[in-house]
Amino acid sequence: MRKRTFALCLAWLFGMQLGLPHFVLAADEAGRRSLWIDVCRGEPLRYEDVLDDLAGVGVVYLGERHTIQQHHDLQAQILTDLAKRGKPLVLGLEQLESVQQPVVDRYNRGKITFDQMAEAVEWPKLWPNYKQYQPIVEAAHKFKIPVLGLNARATTIRQVARGGGLEQLDQKTRAELPKHIQLDDPLYRKLLNLQMMVHMAANEETLRPMIEAQIARDETMASTLCSFLSSEAGRGRSAIVLCGSGHVSYGQGTPTRVRRRLPQIKDRIVLFSESGDTVLSPQELAAARAIEITHEQLRQIDRPIADYLHETSLKEEK
Repeated sequence: MRKRTFALCLAWLFGMQLGLPHFVLAADEAGRRSLWIDVCRGEPLRYEDVLDDLAGVGVVYLGERHTIQQHHDLQAQILTDLAKRGKPLVLGLEQLESVQQPVVDRYNRGKITFDQMAEAVEWPKLWPNYKQYQPIVEAAHKFKIPVLGLNARATTIRQVARGGGLEQLDQKTRAELPKHIQLDDPLYRKLLNLQMMVHMAANEETLRPMIEAQIARDETMASTLCSFLSSEAGRGRSAIVLCGSGHVSYGQGTPTRVRRRLPQIKDRIVLFSESGDTVLSPQELAAARAIEITHEQLRQIDRPIADYLHETSLKEEK
């Protein structure tokens, strides 16, 4: 239990925790089984049934562990299959900053290639695994789906996390973030308090600014997405949002902030199991510590972790 909890929390910390079956139960080339689960009903279902439901909502959150290739393969499949149904979409990425949108729009208009866009926004420096997003970004381009950078500026978020919180930002930097940032969020704070303790630097004093940094990301992504969906360019489109699952699990983080801004919007949350596929570097392991989050603590959240979960059988340890 302790080892499993540690692995899940590490996955959350370095990209968020909790692969392409068209059947209820399938196996990949390695013989690993996969299964789609309707979490709210506690029942397995077909991939086509998942798509039928996703096609009827305004926002689909695809929560990932950033470095697991299987997650990105499935994200590309979902976007492609929804696009083939003729559904007007926008692809929102945590992995791009909203201030980079002028460059991203040049890509959307076909003026630059994926590699040129990546170089212009310094994507390799900000997201070393950025190439894993190339297939889904290029799939969006193929179907004329605009790509939208959602995130806050990375330097601003680091300043919040390491510099004492939002109140320590200078006026110009604070103006880059949404005017209203809801810090009074007891349920989300309870969850983050449990999860962030995996970070070796986390203690009673440092947790507050770390949590504020997480919330600042959530609010920025929600604000950016809602502004687009309310604009002329976004009217009539549904959003596919790629982000770490820690931003969307239990409907907390970004979804609740989108719902606050657009109360009538319907959404679905899809998570993919980590299933032993997480590989952490020595540096990541050195920055973390073993913690345990019990079922009793998670039950206090009192809501399902997602609408749909794609589970892959555990990878055999070597």
